[in-house]
Amino acid sequence: MKRMIQKVMLLSCMAAVLLLCPMEAKAKSADTMKEGVYAGELSLAGMTAEEASAAVEEYVDSLKNVEVVLIVGGDEEVVVSAGDFGISWSNRNIIEEAIKLGTQGNIVQRYKALKDLEHENKIFAIELDFDVAAIDSILAERCTQFDREAVDATLVLEEGVFRVVGGQTGYLLDVETSIDTIYEYLTGDWNREACSINLDVSVTEPRGSEEELMQVKDVLGTYTTSFSSSGQSRSANVTNGCNLINGTILYPGDEFSTYEAVSPFTEKNGYYMAGSYLNGKVVDSLGGGICQVSTTLYNAVLLSELDVTERYNHSMIVTYVEPSADAAIAESSGKDFKFVNNTGHPIYIEGHVSTDKKITFTIYGVETRPESHTVEYVSEVLEVISPTTEVLYPDVTQPIGYVSVTGAHIGYKARLWKIVKENGEEVSREIVNTSSYKMVPRSAVVGVSTPDVNAYNEIMAAIGTNSIDHVKNVAAMLTAPPPAEQPPQ
Repeated sequence: MKRMIQKVMLLSCMAAVLLLCPMEAKAKSADTMKEGVYAGELSLAGMTAEEASAAVEEYVDSLKNVEVVLIVGGDEEVVVSAGDFGISWSNRNIIEEAIKLGTQGNIVQRYKALKDLEHENKIFAIELDFDVAAIDSILAERCTQFDREAVDATLVLEEGVFRVVGGQTGYLLDVETSIDTIYEYLTGDWNREACSINLDVSVTEPRGSEEELMQVKDVLGTYTTSFSSSGQSRSANVTNGCNLINGTILYPGDEFSTYEAVSPFTEKNGYYMAGSYLNGKVVDSLGGGICQVSTTLYNAVLLSELDVTERYNHSMIVTYVEPSADAAIAESSGKDFKFVNNTGHPIYIEGHVSTDKKITFTIYGVETRPESHTVEYVSEVLEVISPTTEVLYPDVTQPIGYVSVTGAHIGYKARLWKIVKENGEEVSREIVNTSSYKMVPRSAVVGVSTPDVNAYNEIMAAIGTNSIDHVKNVAAMLTAPPPAEQPPQ
């Protein structure tokens, strides 16, 4: 009986041991990855969840040094690394899925999952993410520096001979779409090796070929005005404005703004103080005289029969062209002279100032008008408005005897006719513009400061006559020295 009890106890212990061992093996198996489980190319077999996560993190970290070459404008290359884009691991849930493989479901499901692993590996894709802000920063700081504007081919006139200067292709990086291009490639098609990515760059080809520009040799129109009576400052302004326009190329359809070409009116841009018109008066301003530049160009444009799109007359008449043949520009009033190249070919504007103070603009292009075709412009004065009064302004800051006279300006109404002839016979006559110029009476600023009340009353009375000559006479009388005393006889 005693032996029977011992035998039963031994069998019970053995059964317990047999039962215990599979449970320990099962528990250990549930805490680690099965054979055949992969994250990308990484085998996770035998790893705990923590070990598997660390392995994938290490793999992603290794990708930070992978070189990525960005192709920007002009096939320039910007070399960065995947780490510069803030690479990170995005689908961390695969570790939880992988650790549960073969341990969930009923016994049949678990058995099937394990058997499947014996025949085919289970691969969980490692998905990556990137910092859009980091991509944006790299594009802005390192790639947009290759942006550049397109520069059209142009001409240089040297000693009467034209030479073609080649243009430059323009590039502009589209940052927004390039961010998407980089992000979508690295999160989708990237094979985790060194790569190149073509960014989204808009390309602008320069206009003009050597063959096209070398045809520009015909004089379409030329015009000259004189500024021989101008002082040093005004002469310098005319010369400076001419030089700023000289060498301009306009392609078909281009509009030229004289104001944009010659501004700003600053000392840094080569201008001096000189007389100009403002509100019916002649005042000193930076760039005084620039309107003679725009006027001379206007007449060359008319003779070339280009399309004038904006033109204003001066507020008062000018002396260097006939009425209605002028073109004023003014920053204060927004006046500009603009025209469009309405020919089918490029045009070249040459500006020249001679030593005898003459400014000339010549417009070159391809002459398509027949030799029998001529054009001329005739000014017609419609009305002359002469001053009938004089204006005097008392000035208490100046003494009696001070009289500063400003000359009168005759007012005009005029229009400009364009006359076209074929073989010397007039075929058309049309009005180009109409202009009105202010009449400004002769005026004077008269000093009235004096401690002598009687003298003050006399000069004020003289001012009331609105006669400058009378005021001059009275001022001369009041300021004349007293007559010398005669010696006794």
